[in-house]
Amino acid sequence: MGTRLQKLYQCWENDPNIGFVVMKGRGRAFCAGGDIVSLYHFINKGKIEDCKEFFRSLYTFMYILGTYLKPHVAILNGITMGGGAGVSIPGMFRLATEKTVFATPETLIGFHPDAGASFYLSHLPGHLGEYLALTGEKLNGAEMVACGLATHYSHSSRVPLIEEQLGNLVTDDPSVIETTLENYGELIHPDSENGVLSRIEVVDKCFSHDTVEEIIDAMENEAARTKDAWCISTAKRLKEVSPLSLKVSLRSIREGRFQTLDQCLIREYRMSLQGVSKQISGDFTEVHFKKENYRYIKSKAMRRLATRICLLLGRNQGHA
Repeated sequence: MGTRLQKLYQCWENDPNIGFVVMKGRGRAFCAGGDIVSLYHFINKGKIEDCKEFFRSLYTFMYILGTYLKPHVAILNGITMGGGAGVSIPGMFRLATEKTVFATPETLIGFHPDAGASFYLSHLPGHLGEYLALTGEKLNGAEMVACGLATHYSHSSRVPLIEEQLGNLVTDDPSVIETTLENYGELIHPDSENGVLSRIEVVDKCFSHDTVEEIIDAMENEAARTKDAWCISTAKRLKEVSPLSLKVSLRSIREGRFQTLDQCLIREYRMSLQGVSKQISGDFTEVHFKKENYRYIKSKAMRRLATRICLLLGRNQGHA
């Protein structure tokens, strides 16, 4: 997918007859993420070069999109997860609907939020990025607009009309495109009671800590103090996912806050290759959830393993 998108977008960027690009999905999803099944088989067959090309082509396209010279509109009318977010969020405009479901669920499969996630998640308000990266929890379309992941919102019933109006435009002027999106868009407010944005103070309080252990302890203390179902659920979820993924993902988001998009993608490329190599951990291909995960997070072995990965990444700084 990455290689084909690279060729198409570079061709369109150089074509004077194309003013802007619209990307949309087919069916119920915009894009549910990368082809994890193919990647899984590459790993188990020892096809490391295929793994490298898988990540290299995808991440290169994300850099092309993030530096694209022409306006770009992504219509996120459905599931937008993992790599699906990566091939849309770096662009100029992102239209969400009531059908939009965003998530970076990589820690649930023993991986890390990649495809530029360490860049865009780290720039969300407060410590919302850490929360989304570690828990893999979902946001709806209204929440995406509220936190800046999407730029516009419309009911899905109006999407065909928006596509028609965009198709009638002959322009490369972002302001003209934005006016069209605004004319057919809607003002929307996220759920003030049930969504994570209504708990942003708790998120900032708990996910601002330096380590995964401290974050989990803070969430458990908050859950014990308030008896709040959301706090209890969040603490439980953190203890069910891959411990190593939590450690690496937290470090990734924190580093992304001080890096450019290209720096984040280069670092994520190295992290992804380490993650699928099985030299350090087999979590990606063997992940399963255990009650013992939390004890492992606090163990000396886990700390040594996380430190080793960080040292490997630092040692390879500057080499893609």
